[in-house]
Amino acid sequence: MSRFEQPVAGTSIAELPLFPLNTVLFPDGSLSLQIFEVRYLDLIGKCYKNGTPFGVVSLVEGREVRSRDPAAPTGDAFVHEVFADVGTLAHITEFAAPQAGLMVIGCRGGARFRIRKRSQLKHGLWLADVDVLPADVPTPIPVDLQPIAHALGRLIEQQQDSSAMLEFPPIAQPYQLDDCAWVAHRWCDLLTMPAHIKQSLLQLESPLLRLELIGDLLTQRGAQ
Repeated sequence: MSRFEQPVAGTSIAELPLFPLNTVLFPDGSLSLQIFEVRYLDLIGKCYKNGTPFGVVSLVEGREVRSRDPAAPTGDAFVHEVFADVGTLAHITEFAAPQAGLMVIGCRGGARFRIRKRSQLKHGLWLADVDVLPADVPTPIPVDLQPIAHALGRLIEQQQDSSAMLEFPPIAQPYQLDDCAWVAHRWCDLLTMPAHIKQSLLQLESPLLRLELIGDLLTQRGAQ
């Protein structure tokens, strides 16, 4: 699979390397990572060289950086890691190795997947057999939800102004301000909310429902 090739829905991927994080990556979303753990350095180097993705999954229990469990009787066990069954493929778009033992990468979210089987290697890396989930069906934004897209469009315009200092991460092109899923996903990227809520939005099958829920959240915050 090439760096930007998207797998077909229903495709199975064997031994997909996983990266459990305290965040949720959405399709077409951007993610920046600094890699320094031994279990990920070799993985990221191979993914970049081969143009293959890895899987981002949201942590339910445990820590991003592997650490020993002080409560373990022997003192040599690691903190248990539990993560969601649905994640997103991450394709590396930027790569730098500024010093030994450190990689800095930029990724873009691809297809969603569901884990069928998972296993952990001795050095801590997780591998999983996964099924690629169908992409969201392109869904035009209904009239009553247009303000959500308009508000996102205004944020994009501000980002394009080099003099604007924004706290939000950049939104990558191509823009799809007429599509329910894309607009909902970008608001999920931008808004601060608990990871379990973002995970539930990622797993929804209806892009229209996802956008409606984002609209409710924006209304509650007075953000529209």
